[in-house]
Amino acid sequence: MIDREDISNFYRARNILGEDYNPMDMVRFSEVPTFMRAPQVHNLDEVDIGIIGIPYDGGLTCRAGARHGPREVRNESTMMRAINVVTDVRPFERARVADIGDVHFSNMFSQEDVVADIEKYYDAIADAGVLPLGIGGDHSVTYPILRALARKHQQPLAVIHVDAHTDTWAEYQGSKFHHGSPFRLATEEGLVDPTKTVQIGIRGGQNVADGLNYSRDNGMRLITIEEFDDLGWKAVAEEARRVVGDQPVYLTFDIDGLDPVYAPGTGTPEAGGITMREAQRMLRDLAGLNYIGGDMVEVSPPLDPSGMTAMNGATIAFEILCLLALRFA
Repeated sequence: MIDREDISNFYRARNILGEDYNPMDMVRFSEVPTFMRAPQVHNLDEVDIGIIGIPYDGGLTCRAGARHGPREVRNESTMMRAINVVTDVRPFERARVADIGDVHFSNMFSQEDVVADIEKYYDAIADAGVLPLGIGGDHSVTYPILRALARKHQQPLAVIHVDAHTDTWAEYQGSKFHHGSPFRLATEEGLVDPTKTVQIGIRGGQNVADGLNYSRDNGMRLITIEEFDDLGWKAVAEEARRVVGDQPVYLTFDIDGLDPVYAPGTGTPEAGGITMREAQRMLRDLAGLNYIGGDMVEVSPPLDPSGMTAMNGATIAFEILCLLALRFA
């Protein structure tokens, strides 16, 4: 049982005047913008859920800019509330949530080194017993995350994957490590159980048939946007729950799963996607699963000066945070 007073003390800090204050009680435009105004923490000993930035977009195949995603999502996330007014989940009262900074890259121009750096960071997070919520960055970053978490849990993971693309493509332009390949790589390495993987909102991509065939041939439950529209968000959530069961599950949300009207600032937008309201309601209906982490990726601030994509990305991240917080009493 988590000590509520312990959580309260965790969020309190001392300012230069020696007065106690909670950073979440400050006006939204003040202080350093952390993820959802949670305290920035470098020691994981007292953290239950850690939100981590992964500012890397070297795996993009087209429009660059997702490396700036974590910083702008931090900024827009100051608009998030402390309470989910629909589900009444209060993540900051259920768990000690902290911004644990960004992955540091030893050589961001080497894809192999990037994979190793992300994996090392997530090894440390998993070893500390912290549930990770990653903010990308392009979708290639999910592959080393899955490597670390599958090792920690010592079994292939179930995956709920919301996206416009399957991300199960083969080698592209001479590299197997790119944002269209993380779930192919994870399947080939036995990091995920493809029969416990559901892909939601699929509708486009380079060499579409290759990715679609790979996902289906390996037993993934692929829900195209047409099927999503025919079934409705609630039935899709029920199907996702059926597929993953009680297996340890990782939830990954590519912002391009949304229709571009809600998320124009992304590397590979695809018309005809999920609405923001459908996404929120579907995620809320995925409560109570055996979550071991999640991410929200592919926000590219330079492609959306309005900040709407980053705000919607922060909103999706908050919904995922609420799901993770339900793991705590």
